[in-house]
Amino acid sequence: MKNMFMLLLVLLVAVCVSGTTGIASGEGNSGEALFNQHCAACHPAGGNTVNPQKTLHKKDLAANGANTSSGIVSKMRNPGPGMTKFDEKSIPNKDAAAIAGYILKTF
Repeated sequence: MKNMFMLLLVLLVAVCVSGTTGIASGEGNSGEALFNQHCAACHPAGGNTVNPQKTLHKKDLAANGANTSSGIVSKMRNPGPGMTKFDEKSIPNKDAAAIAGYILKTF
């Protein structure tokens, strides 16, 4: 009986953890989930905590030459001062494109 209880407890924890990370819902690789994982800390709601003139809103993206998916990925790969560099090892091209699409659609 004790072993059965432990097994159920482990399964319950696994389901809860996977649900909060997006794995169970299939959102683990969505642009939104990836943005939240890699970008949201410095770009909450599309803003910019480091440089307020470089938000992710359409007018600022255009002013900074990053108003296309490839432009956003380029900035992720070779950012200016204050932004973390995200190479292909840290964010694969497929995921970077998903993040860029989410940014263009959302902000």
